[in-house]
Amino acid sequence: METTNIQPSEKSAKEKKIEDWLPITSSRNAKWWYSAFHNVTAMVGAGVLSLPYAMSQLGWGPGIAVLVMSWIITLYTLWQMVEMHEIVPGKRFDRYHELGQHAFGEKLGLYIVVPQQLIVEIGTCIVYMVTGGKSLRKVHETLCPDCKPIRTTFWIMIFASIHFFLCLLPNFNSISGVSLVAAVMSLTYSTIAWTASLKKGVHEHVDYSPRGKTKNDHVFNFFSALGDVAFSYAGHNVVLEIQATIPSTPEKPSKGPMWKGVVVAYIIVAICYFPVAFVGFYIFGSTVDDNILITLENPIGLLLLLTCLLSSMLLEAFRCIFAMPVFDMIETYMVKEKKCSPSNVLRFTIRAIYIGLTMFVGISVPFFGGLLGFFGGFALAPTSYYLPCIIWLTIYKPKTFSFSWCANWLCIIIGVLLTITAPIGALRNIILQAKTYKFFS
Repeated sequence: METTNIQPSEKSAKEKKIEDWLPITSSRNAKWWYSAFHNVTAMVGAGVLSLPYAMSQLGWGPGIAVLVMSWIITLYTLWQMVEMHEIVPGKRFDRYHELGQHAFGEKLGLYIVVPQQLIVEIGTCIVYMVTGGKSLRKVHETLCPDCKPIRTTFWIMIFASIHFFLCLLPNFNSISGVSLVAAVMSLTYSTIAWTASLKKGVHEHVDYSPRGKTKNDHVFNFFSALGDVAFSYAGHNVVLEIQATIPSTPEKPSKGPMWKGVVVAYIIVAICYFPVAFVGFYIFGSTVDDNILITLENPIGLLLLLTCLLSSMLLEAFRCIFAMPVFDMIETYMVKEKKCSPSNVLRFTIRAIYIGLTMFVGISVPFFGGLLGFFGGFALAPTSYYLPCIIWLTIYKPKTFSFSWCANWLCIIIGVLLTITAPIGALRNIILQAKTYKFFS
């Protein structure tokens, strides 16, 4: 009898010890402004500098419509996720897959959510690894144009080595200062990019016709651009994990401060995205490069500042936001399924291996940035555009043809079309450019 009385409390104490150690649930004292800059960092990445290029593939009318519609739809679906975080009284869905399991069942929820979430988070980490290395190389070439060039491979290794020293930061709250710096960097380099474009003036013989030589080029470039825009709204993959760090009581649920932070974040996102996209396309037209920094060709000081800011932001975003839920999944599996003891040694080992693997893939596959557009169509569009709507319909079951029902089905239809078309355009571009790819470049 004594044994049966002790076992539940021992199990409860053990589970609490694990929850207090895992990165997502170990600290729940975040403020609403933590939510704001975590969400900004999750969304405003290197992709903002390619938005003028996406506009050149979409054209003025469709480009403005797609950017604005994506901002509205993803804000709406983000609100849904914030609302559903505590949909069950006394329980918090601290992770995206936990909400999926509640809606679809224990196994099916995992199969639906986890693969898509991992593709987005691991893929983004690898792309940030590559882009961060290239940014460091750009800084070196700018400071020392006469020096012997250093291969991108070594710059990626230098960039990755910093993460080995940062990987022991345990949870979201411990990186709040780092995330704040990243959010400030995002706003800064976005503002510099569009103001520098304005100062440069409208390009001579500017042409706003869609990029491409043939009608097929126009169509597939249009599809690919949809994926580029969708990639800009990736915050949904970590939003429940961010909300998990905010304290919650029945009187003051976490959705209040979390939503406040999301609104502030989305205002900042609009300030970053729309001016860069519209001004960049207005100034350079269809001649704009896929990175507006290359098109600017401004004085050395400005380019150096921008590349330094971009390198810093990518470093923080990689480590702070997208890697943390992956760490949480792996560490949860190791301590709950493999019965490993929670420790700093285990944490460092897991994270060091993960960083090493993402570094290796980034070094060996330099075209992974192109592949992300392909995978992003399958993973990012569902998790950001319509999976929250499907979960909402499954749980709440709104009345047919009510506003909620119509809004959710509209988002689902748009998201599914995005899931189908974006990978088609990205895959064609990958095939066309495959001959120029060089492994370990």
